Amino acid sequence: METIIWAWIEMGVRWLHVIAGIAWIGSSFYFVHLDSSIKHAKNLPEGAGGEAWQVHSGGFYHMVKYLVAPSRMPGELTWFKWEAYTTLLSGLALLVIVYYLGAELYLIDNHVLTLEVWQAVTISALSLVIGWIAYDLLCKSSLGKNDTALAVVGFFLLAALAYGFTQVFSARGAYMQMGALIGTIMVVNVWRLVIPNQKIVVADLIAGRQPEARLGNEARQRSLHNNYLTLPVLFVMISNHSPLAYASRWSWIIFALILLIGAAIRHFFNVRHRGGASPWWSWGVAAAGMVLVIWLSSFPPIGPASDGAAGAGAKATGRAEVIFAMVEEVVQTRCSACHAKEPAWEGIPVAPKGVMLETAAQIRAQAGRIALNAVWSHAMPPGNITEMEPAERAAIAAWLDAGAPAGSATTGSATKGRN
Repeated sequence: METIIWAWIEMGVRWLHVIAGIAWIGSSFYFVHLDSSIKHAKNLPEGAGGEAWQVHSGGFYHMVKYLVAPSRMPGELTWFKWEAYTTLLSGLALLVIVYYLGAELYLIDNHVLTLEVWQAVTISALSLVIGWIAYDLLCKSSLGKNDTALAVVGFFLLAALAYGFTQVFSARGAYMQMGALIGTIMVVNVWRLVIPNQKIVVADLIAGRQPEARLGNEARQRSLHNNYLTLPVLFVMISNHSPLAYASRWSWIIFALILLIGAAIRHFFNVRHRGGASPWWSWGVAAAGMVLVIWLSSFPPIGPASDGAAGAGAKATGRAEVIFAMVEEVVQTRCSACHAKEPAWEGIPVAPKGVMLETAAQIRAQAGRIALNAVWSHAMPPGNITEMEPAERAAIAAWLDAGAPAGSATTGSATKGRN
């Protein structure tokens, strides 16, 4: 019962994280669009820089933007902050529940680096803090005065961190860590700079002081960074369902390309909302990036099954029943503890994604998923917790290369069903 309760707690926190993220991203996209669509007009209030008219749900809305702040503060202001804060808090809770409490399964891979749970958790937590500090110092340095140079340096820094994390954590853990880092940077931007700067402006107005334009410029820069990072961090959030992205040989380069693809797409909409010539080339960059991602994902992981596939196939003597017997033994030894009607692994109440690998028929029916998760990528077993050997992955690869036969007695019917 305890396992079931924890599973639903995880689901509830994950749901909250998604809801908060939708609210935060929605308001962020809306205000970036609004800021880009503001146009200069006559008869605007003093201090106003432009206006925008919008229509939605049968109503008309007249938006006026002040360059710094209005000369008189309104009686009520709406602050957009709790969407971001809730996203961070729920995300940290999810990080603890899934990756820290389940570190041996999802965060640590002893074939990458031998770590104790406390070591992996400490490295993960410290990297979030240090990553934010490094980013903040970059923005406040002389480099921060040049948005293009700052973006280039920031991109290479994130790419380097993505590579570094693949040398420390499991494949899934490394991607999760990058998503957590970018998400932390985005939320702390709101918490430590955007909202505080706005509060200083409000306090200055109430006291009759002229607010510094610098405060608004800093907040605008950080908000723009958040805007360009949103699509990549969303990809990382859903990458658990794409093992070829996070568990392939060039996962860190794929991550870097996703950064570029997401930024290119956001750039298109940002420029288009300003009313300028639409940069259609952005879609060409995004498409080319995706082609490159697909190509890179086709390379087997380092130390992969393909290195020994030929040898394993030769040892199998070409007989379908011998090949499958090897595969069946590997899968039942390394995979069936979780992928069973009644999983034996503590903390897993039901077979992940409903995939069961207890019988020969079930194994052959899931040949495609086994190939994706254990051969073309090393997503499974998670963190290689059951110590699947390269030779065992090679045996699966040889079986797949032979057409995933089930043995002489069942090959005909199985193949017929497959076709």
